[in-house]
Amino acid sequence: MIGISKLYCGGVHASDALRYGRMSQKLPSHLLQFSEDKKPVIVWNMTKTCNLNCVHCYSQSKNLQYNNELTLEEGKAFIDDISSFGSPVMLFSGGEPLMHPHFLDLAFYAKSKGMRAVISTNGTLITRELAQELKKVGLSYVGISLDGLSEVHDRFRGKKGAFTEAINGINYAKEAGIKVGLRFTINKRNAQEIPGIFKLLEEENIPRVCFYHLVYAGRGTKLMEEDLTHEEARRTVDTILELTKEIYSKDSTKEVLTVDNHADGPYIYMKLLKEGQTESAENVMQLLKMNGGNSSGVGIGSVSWDGEVYADQFWRHYSFGNVKERKFSEIWTDISNPLMKQLKHKQEYVKGRCAKCKWLDVCNGNFRVRSEASSGDLWSPDPACYLTDEEIGL
Repeated sequence: MIGISKLYCGGVHASDALRYGRMSQKLPSHLLQFSEDKKPVIVWNMTKTCNLNCVHCYSQSKNLQYNNELTLEEGKAFIDDISSFGSPVMLFSGGEPLMHPHFLDLAFYAKSKGMRAVISTNGTLITRELAQELKKVGLSYVGISLDGLSEVHDRFRGKKGAFTEAINGINYAKEAGIKVGLRFTINKRNAQEIPGIFKLLEEENIPRVCFYHLVYAGRGTKLMEEDLTHEEARRTVDTILELTKEIYSKDSTKEVLTVDNHADGPYIYMKLLKEGQTESAENVMQLLKMNGGNSSGVGIGSVSWDGEVYADQFWRHYSFGNVKERKFSEIWTDISNPLMKQLKHKQEYVKGRCAKCKWLDVCNGNFRVRSEASSGDLWSPDPACYLTDEEIGL
């Protein structure tokens, strides 16, 4: 996760993170990515059921009832364990988490255990009444997925009217006093929508947007050929940077982030140097080193609806164990599993240009699951890295 508004526009400084001792349970949410202890943020895909049929869904969800999901009691036991383990955030996802019969109870329970409870939702089920309930349970953040403006979003989501329903959900959440933001997954079919998304931020007074680079997993694997070329990725990041600068100059509270491609960090650093902003560039580099790059298997973990534990929410073909049978904290720290051990020391295993890259300490090899999906080799270079050989020091 790269905070464009924080790094490129100077919205945060290394001293801000240092002031809190860089411990995950003490850091405010906007500085959590710079924690030193890297206790895992948990993405709990608590249900596979979903009311939409999104083309890029990594969990391959459908509007069906699945009978192997964690029970309320199992969910609470899971939360007991990870809260004691020190995980700072529980991100409830799916499927569509609002379709889970015990979502409100479990979100409230996570909050009562000292965790920050956030949700990733398509937003279509948020009514004015439900938004008030979400506020009561203490949700810290509601992230609502959009793939573009009306026509494009509805096509991606497989439902006419999904865009209008999502916007209504955003407004109900804001009305209830909950922080809300957009989640946008970039590919060839919607990159042209990005300027419209920035306009939407202003028109609807939405405080935050995260632009996700495509990760090849689930139904998203079918979109591999629709990922941006390296040149397209560079142009898209440039567009995001310029539009962020523009919107930040009007409202410095707006947050813009990119997610799932750690090449963005060095790219911002080099861009600031080219612009003659040496001091800002050095601050960015210090923050990138604190961030540490990709943290699959370390600073982020995923648990599925049936209790399987994964390195991240996309890496669904390899489970380290099941929380119904063994505590997450035990599974996560068991380096007798060869892959778990390797993920905690990725820099020792990456190959090719990744191994020789001068930005390895701030990227940490990027997304291994994307490398495996594209080449069959877990440790091959991430195909989504758009930096040139010259830029990485070869």
